[in-house]
This record gives sequence, C-alpha cells and structure tokens, in this order.
Amino acid sequence: MSLRHAVLGLLAELPRASGYDLLKMFEISLDNVWPATQSQLYGELGKLAKEGMIEVAAEGARGRKEYELTDAGRAELLHWLLEVPPKPARRDDTLLRVFFLGQVGPEAARDFLTKQGKELDRRLADLLDLEGRIKWDDDNLAVYGRLAMEYGKRFMAMRRDWYEWAAKEIEGHERDGS
Repeated sequence: MSLRHAVLGLLAELPRASGYDLLKMFEISLDNVWPATQSQLYGELGKLAKEGMIEVAAEGARGRKEYELTDAGRAELLHWLLEVPPKPARRDDTLLRVFFLGQVGPEAARDFLTKQGKELDRRLADLLDLEGRIKWDDDNLAVYGRLAMEYGKRFMAMRRDWYEWAAKEIEGHERDGS
C-alpha cells in the first residue's frame, strides 16, 4: 500500500475532505496500518492534484481546500485494489533479532521476548481503547475498518502469545542443559 492509495481510498469514502480532515481520518483509522505525517499527506495531495487524480472542489477561509476524487483517481484506486497483487510484509526487525538471540544468552533472550510481549499488551490496550471511542456506523469505513481492527487485535494477541511461548521454550532449553 502506498500513501497515494490510502489518500485515494479515503477520498472515495468521503465526498469531500480537506487535508486536515484527511489527517484526522489517518489518525483515527489508518495510523495502526499506514501512518502518515502532515507534511507527507499534504505533499501527496499536491502530487495527486497535479496528476489529475484529485481536484479542489471548494476553497474556504485561510486557504482551506476541500478535495474530491476524479474519475482518473477512482480508476487508479480500483486498479490498485483489484489488479495489483499485495506485497507481503517480509521484513520483520523483531524476528531478525529473535533469530540472533543466541548471542546474548538465555536470560537476556527471555527478557527481550518478555519486553516485546508487554509492548504488544500496551499496543493492544491502545487499540481496544480506540475501538471503544469510535462511533461505529454501517458505512464502508466502519464495516471494513472493523475488519482491519479485528485483524490487528488478533495479530497482536497471537504475537504476544508467541513471545510468551518462545520465552518458555528458551527456559526449557536452558533447563535441559542443551
């Protein structure tokens, strides 16, 4: 996924939105999947407008611009959604470290895994808090956003459980004197 497609997707769901509106939507809906800074978002809006994928639909006070998707932007979004194969996430900094934990000794390895599990507990709690604060409607963003949120919750819980299991495996390996 790219920032470009995230912006096009949000504009497909929202009839008109300013850069500020889109930034807020990123913060409450996409931040756990595809975070973006204000400068990244506004830069992408400029590129998309220049390429004819979006257009300024209205201008307000203090230079506020509301954007909407063009036919070309909708075609690009649909092409990306249905025809471009997703790229699997293959790099995982944490698992790379796990692979080499034998270099630090069993106690440090278990501590590392325990710390990672606690961090996932914190992130999962944040996600559950966010889920409780969202007003869930029946629109596309709510229906499909809940699917993505549920994936995030299950993934974090699975990974947290794996860290706990891995720490016990190291403990068992150490106890066996291997």
